[in-house]
Amino acid sequence: VWSVGCILGELLGRKPMFPGEDYIHQLTLISERLGTPSEEDLAFVTSEKAKRFMRGQEFRPRVAFASLYPRANPKAVDLLDKMLVFDPAKRITVTDALAHPYMASLANPEDEPECPNSFEFENETDELSK
Repeated sequence: VWSVGCILGELLGRKPMFPGEDYIHQLTLISERLGTPSEEDLAFVTSEKAKRFMRGQEFRPRVAFASLYPRANPKAVDLLDKMLVFDPAKRITVTDALAHPYMASLANPEDEPECPNSFEFENETDELSK
């Protein structure tokens, strides 16, 4: 959902939302737009280094996407606002995003099956041969 939200933001603004030069710069850009994450929002972060960095940033309020994209469809801005939430557990689900009013002209509930179980990516840690 995060990636699709970034793409939606790029479509609305006609440029990358978080064009970081490295992960530190990218986290700074994210905080500038989404505001400083709370301790609760940082709970999912597994890297202590990343948590320390985020805690050390100055407080920033969330920027209203409507002010960044004043000419955008308000429904698109609302969907973007729900997709780009720092804590993944608080983001809109794919199912709810497809049912969002902005997606009404594209949605087809009869042709949008849900996966009955989570994907397991156990092969992602395998060494690849050449």
